[in-house]
Formats: sequence, structure tokens, C-alpha cells
Amino acid sequence: MDVGIGLPTTVPDVDRDRLLGWAREADRFGFSSLGVLDRLVYDNYEPLVSLAAAAAVTERIRLATSILIAPYRPGTALLAKQLASLDELSGGRLVLGLAAGGREDDYRATGTAYGDRGRRLDAMVAELKDVWAGRGEGAGIGPHPRRGAPELIVGGHSPAAMRRAARIGDGWIAGGSSAAGYGALVRQAQEAWAEQGRTERPRMVGLLYACLGADARPVAERYLRAYYAFIGPKAEMAARAVITDAAQLKETLAEYAENGCDELLVFPCTAQAAQLELLAETTLG
Repeated sequence: MDVGIGLPTTVPDVDRDRLLGWAREADRFGFSSLGVLDRLVYDNYEPLVSLAAAAAVTERIRLATSILIAPYRPGTALLAKQLASLDELSGGRLVLGLAAGGREDDYRATGTAYGDRGRRLDAMVAELKDVWAGRGEGAGIGPHPRRGAPELIVGGHSPAAMRRAARIGDGWIAGGSSAAGYGALVRQAQEAWAEQGRTERPRMVGLLYACLGADARPVAERYLRAYYAFIGPKAEMAARAVITDAAQLKETLAEYAENGCDELLVFPCTAQAAQLELLAETTLG
């Protein structure tokens, strides 16, 4: 199983120097991917801009939107150009994770509809592929992704999201869940793949939050309570689920691998450089 690391675009102590330093060191340590979260109505860095900055200071590591909430972004042709530009400027390292998202306020802020976001995501993916292939009204828009289109990983736990991944994706990504819960979700995704007549093996991706070292639990829980405040009382459950023990983190990685995970993205709760070193020592050692 590959182990990737989250780029700390949403944590409260991030700044320019810490973000760029984190990207450089993640590349040097040997993590498989840098993942970014997507929120609009929140005090965080925009994910595509953040990955573009990371692309400029890295050479090897994959750059993954994990995930990008595409349907609140007006203008699919522009998004196609932005994604293809990121892919080209990174040397073909973009992995495109997409999902419909579950925060209505993000949609209100851009004046886009929330209720039909799944249907519009399907239409957006079709248009993205048309633009990159030079078809239809998108003909003439460049650049084009190096492999024709970035690897597409579709997120979401609902049956509709599973079917979407099987119809249009190269793989599926889960949001935060337990290792045991992840195994059940993988089986559901694989069943959806079979129902769609897909014979190739989908790539299965997962993510978790971890924070190690002194004061890890209060630091992590404070951040996650704020980040997940929109889900009300369940934010406390998300905060308590964070892994703050190195031995537990190693055990959890092994459980994810046993449950069919091809790549696990470990998202941090602080942008301190020492935190990246601790996570690398624990997960890559």
C-alpha cells in the first residue's frame, strides 16, 4: 500500500513558508502523494492554487485533489484548463479526485444549485473529458493533460457515489472512516464496479487524520472540531477519532492495507515541520 500525506492547507497554523517547506520535505521523504482538501466557506488555501505552488517545489510526488468539489465551480471549460495546466506544469503528476460534497454553504457562496449537484458532477466530468480530447465547444482549449486525462478518483459513500465512481472513474476514495468500516465500503465499491461491467481493478484510496508528538490530542481535536463544526454534534466524534499514538497509526495502516486500500492519505492537524518528520518516521519507516 502506498502512503501519501495531506498538504496542510486547512490547519490554523499554516503559512506560505510552512506550506512550501512541507511540500518539499514530503517529496524528499518519499510519500506517494500530496493530497488537498476542498472547502470554500472556511479559512483555508484554495486547493488548486496550493497544488500549483507545491508543483513548483517538488519533482516526484503525485499531486492529488482528495477531493475537489467540482459542482460549485461555475464554468467547466475554465476548470478543464486549470486542471490541465496544473498537470502540465507538474510534469503529469495530477491525480483528480472529485465528489459532489456535502456543504450547502459552499454552493450558496457561488450561487450554484445544491440539490442536483450529483447530476451536474456527471455532466462536468463528461465535459472535462471532451475539452481535454478537443471535442465539441471545448475544441481549441489547451493545454491538454499529458496522459489524455488525469487519473480520476471519485469520492463519496452513498450508493449513487459508488455507481458514479464505477461509471466514470479509475478508482474510488473514502472520506474519513475506520479501517474496519473502510473494508465494507471497498466491497460496496467493487460490487458497483462489477454491476457496471467493469473488468479492470479500481484503485482504492482512503484518508485519515493523525497528529503525533507532545500535545498532539488537544491540537488535533481543537482543529477538527472547528473544521467539522458544520456537522454539529458529530464534529466531536470526528475529533475523537484522530490518531495520536504512533503504534496505533502503524496498526491502522496495516489494517487499511488488509482491507483493500491501495493508497492511504494521512492528513495532518498542524503544519509544523516536526510533525511531518514524525509522520514520515511512523508511516514510511
